Amino acid sequence: MTEASALTEAVPSVLVVDDEKNIRRTLSMVLTGEGFKVLEADSAERALEVLSDPEQPVDVAIFDLKLPGMSGLQALEKVRADEATKHIPVVVVSGHATVHDAVLAIKLGASDFFEKPLSRERVLVSVQNAIRTARLSRTVERMRAELEARYEMIGTSAPIQKLFAEIDKVAPTKASVLITGESGTGKELVSRAIHRLSPRKDAPFIKVNCAAIPRELIESELFGHERGSFTGAQGRKRGFFEQAHGGTLFLDEIGDMDLTAQAKVLRALQNGEVVRVGSEHVIHVDVRVLAATNKDLSKEVQSGTFREDLFFRLDVFPMRVPALRERRLDVPLLAAAFVSSFCQENGLREKKIDPGVFEALQRRKFPGNVRELKNVVERAAILSSDVITVADLPEDPHLSPFEDEHESEAEDSMHPSLTTPLPKVPGAQLTLREFREGAERTYIVDTLKALDWNISKAAVVLGVERTNLHKKIRAYGIKRGDA
Repeated sequence: MTEASALTEAVPSVLVVDDEKNIRRTLSMVLTGEGFKVLEADSAERALEVLSDPEQPVDVAIFDLKLPGMSGLQALEKVRADEATKHIPVVVVSGHATVHDAVLAIKLGASDFFEKPLSRERVLVSVQNAIRTARLSRTVERMRAELEARYEMIGTSAPIQKLFAEIDKVAPTKASVLITGESGTGKELVSRAIHRLSPRKDAPFIKVNCAAIPRELIESELFGHERGSFTGAQGRKRGFFEQAHGGTLFLDEIGDMDLTAQAKVLRALQNGEVVRVGSEHVIHVDVRVLAATNKDLSKEVQSGTFREDLFFRLDVFPMRVPALRERRLDVPLLAAAFVSSFCQENGLREKKIDPGVFEALQRRKFPGNVRELKNVVERAAILSSDVITVADLPEDPHLSPFEDEHESEAEDSMHPSLTTPLPKVPGAQLTLREFREGAERTYIVDTLKALDWNISKAAVVLGVERTNLHKKIRAYGIKRGDA
């Protein structure tokens, strides 16, 4: 999201709290010049009155650390403790700050902390980031309340909104649904949403992982068994079809089901009849079946590993869950939601997320999709202090040694002309890639030498993350002393 788009929802208002009139005037001029509405207060006590007034909402507050009476830090504590104001981001500034003051301000929940004299750019970036982060947080909370209650999923991108619309259409019906998509995209969440929005919502929802059940036990698990029907059958057991009677049966990873079991599942779908292993008694069941797979079942049918008649029976309403790379717009929302849930579940103070983290996450490939994103941000939450930064993100294992995070996997595919034969250039002995890699290696070595092989400083100069520079050093076989 650009800075301009972040501020288009409404005219943002900023409360400037400082006992020096000139400071208030300076900040007011800077902020109003950028389109902000500015409110002023000369004390913390007056600022708390303004913040608690519902008639004039404040998007961000800038508190001076040293104020007559109540200090800026004391006011920050009160803002965070009040249910009506705890969501308002607070920036703390000071003319005589210590490291202890800065650390304490961040721990108390300040969005940012910087010293006087004030830099116009610093003030604007801090205020814009605070507003953007706060609005994202509010969006996450609102969507979680609205969407999780309905779908247990969040997102504003076109692909996920299309999926929500399909869920709404098919849920009230009795139709079988075949849910396809890559691993980690949320196929089970889709199945649960369909059940929750269906007339069967108060009946059982039974999930079966077909890939996790041994081949010799799949029939017993699905249809039940009688006592003594096989070794280890100590008593009668109701199968998953019986347990789901009146409700929904979710067959996850159905592409891994044995052909014999597929035939019996087909019979249950066609006639609503199941027979326990070791019995001849037919049991009638009323079950809606939802199935999911990350395989292409049409190809499995062609290869003979999946029954064609069962495929057509399940594929009444096909539904594809988009991969995360198709809905990168949702990455910030998902990441913020995962961090919030992780902190709540583990009794941690709510952690802020630096805007750079969202940009870095949106550049990642995530072949593991939403599940992988969740793992990455939870690990970052564990490693971080009060603010999650790009440095807290684990190294991207899917990044090739010669590819930085700004390069696109499909860069060459967008230019078909690059795949056509090119005329040879007289005297040319290297491909473009070889030349680029050689030049890159030379530039990295020269930079390291100039900085006495300080990798952290070199990463800053080269404009890459330190972990990425380490990978390039390993890939190029660079060693200290190389010329």
